[in-house]
Amino acid sequence: MGKIKGTYILVLTLDEETTISVGKLITFSFPPGYYLYIGSALGGLFPRVGRHVRAGGKLHWHIDYLRQKASLDEVWYLASEKRLECSWYKAAAGLPQARILVAGFGSSDCGCRSHLLYFNSMPSFEIFRRRLGKAGRDMTRMCIDRSHDATRFSKKAV
Repeated sequence: MGKIKGTYILVLTLDEETTISVGKLITFSFPPGYYLYIGSALGGLFPRVGRHVRAGGKLHWHIDYLRQKASLDEVWYLASEKRLECSWYKAAAGLPQARILVAGFGSSDCGCRSHLLYFNSMPSFEIFRRRLGKAGRDMTRMCIDRSHDATRFSKKAV
């Protein structure tokens, strides 16, 4: 049995306005609020999510720069052999209050405007899942437990 592949969303929070240089993309002032970052992990879903949970380390992807400053609250994911990040981006972009703040963020290898969306208030997992229809019924929502060692994460579905 090979590595489990899949697509995921990182639900991030910034408590205050923060200026971040995002690699070669841009230096941008991110407002306080909630962010959804949509990604695929076809080389291994749980190792990739674990890397994002731990943060730190080498800055490789655009999200690594934001992750240095933003808290990770939840991960929404689906194990799948298919690359679903673009269809998930389209579904998430249709959520109430969704805004693109940084064009090209995380989407340099596809035609999407961005893979990062901003929200004033916490976006709804259930509404997102319904927007995916039948394809979203097997999604899992994982809450990050910050009361323990930051290098661990729990797969508690809520």
